[in-house]
Amino acid sequence: MKSTIENLGPTRVRLAIEVPWSDLDHAFGVVYKDLQTQVRVPGFRPGKVPNRVLDQRIGRPVVLDQAVQHAVPEVYSEAVRENQLKVISQPEVEITRLEDGELLTFTAEVDIAPEVTLPSLDDLTVTVDDVEVADDEIDQQVSVMRERFATLSSVERAAEDGDFVSIDLAATLNGEVLEDGSTTGMSYEVGSGGLMNGLDEAVRGLSTDESATFSTPLLNGEHAGEDAEVTVTVRSVKAKELPELDDEFASIASEFDTLEELRDDVRTRLGRVKVLQQGAEARDKLVDQLLEATEIPLPENVVEREVEWRSQSMENELGQAGMSWDDYFSAAGVESREAYDAELRDNVQKAIKTQFLLDSIADAREVTVDNEDLSAQIMAQAQRNRVSPEQLAQQLQEQGNIADFVADVRRTKALAQLLEEATIKDASGNTVDLEAARPQTVSADHDHDHDHDHDHDHGAEQA
Repeated sequence: MKSTIENLGPTRVRLAIEVPWSDLDHAFGVVYKDLQTQVRVPGFRPGKVPNRVLDQRIGRPVVLDQAVQHAVPEVYSEAVRENQLKVISQPEVEITRLEDGELLTFTAEVDIAPEVTLPSLDDLTVTVDDVEVADDEIDQQVSVMRERFATLSSVERAAEDGDFVSIDLAATLNGEVLEDGSTTGMSYEVGSGGLMNGLDEAVRGLSTDESATFSTPLLNGEHAGEDAEVTVTVRSVKAKELPELDDEFASIASEFDTLEELRDDVRTRLGRVKVLQQGAEARDKLVDQLLEATEIPLPENVVEREVEWRSQSMENELGQAGMSWDDYFSAAGVESREAYDAELRDNVQKAIKTQFLLDSIADAREVTVDNEDLSAQIMAQAQRNRVSPEQLAQQLQEQGNIADFVADVRRTKALAQLLEEATIKDASGNTVDLEAARPQTVSADHDHDHDHDHDHDHGAEQA
């Protein structure tokens, strides 16, 4: 087998491969063996039909085609290994010459990882925000605790925001009752706005056994988008009573005897969270700093596939939630589909560049991944996904994502090493605890850990 490489760009090559006929013996052997189990020829026992008879029976062109289909992937893989190419996509193959008994030649165009010239990785400095815990943040956390110990008491008045009401709902469309839009004895917090449009306005001001009717669009089912008439009847009104913020509340809601001790504990816990956020900020800023200093060409084919995959995944999620793109844009504050697509493309491009960058750093530093590294990352990801480590390992194996997972662990390890060596200071000039700033994952936005099966080594969702 002979192969030559033509560079089509910084991230794409064309392999021209020439295969002597003798190198196809294995492929023909496999093909003939398969055909012998499938073809029955009178006068020959199963599995004993001569190859020349199979050629006549099946047709030599068919045999040639099957042999080529079997041989090309193996020969292509061998050429990739010999030329030490880091391929990141499936090849586009074209048979250029096929002479029976003499020669097979074909070309394979494929995307490859770019050669990245790294900036200096010595004396890296990153500045992050100060860790500050404001009093209003503590107040908010204490308020959440206070809400947990609230009590409900029946009141003889009209419902107000914050009250809990027991309601009956009866929905009709064109005069017909909708079973999935009717219920009795439902508990609902007035003003929460989480059930259906118009409900809060209808309930607000109703007393026990009073009703109101309003119109609201249906969100799901075959009549989604049509307006239904909904009658709501209030069966009871209960007001929420919050406990006094004093030492007694602190002793009930926590292990502390005084409110001051409770607030000090909340301050400490919020501080720990902010230190972790500092670590994530340091990680992201370090990556951004290196990306700005590094020229990284992008394979557009890979970008396009990742954009298409993410867009389709979002469309599937919206469909399962009964939402349209316009519903999502409104909820997310996105101006238009064009703005969404532009942001998605920017995110994908940055994600792929980040992977190329970290792969190059890992290569330059000869970073290796051992069983301890893999076990630690499997434990961490399993905890995030709320599955057992054994289940996660099985999922990775079944979905063919083990190689991608190992690559992600290697990138994470390379970035962790850089953070350990970098000088990290807060805005006030204080040195940040590097151990607290250690990253837990390379993923920037998708505890995506979406386990989809890409046809390239650089699954952009992980960067």
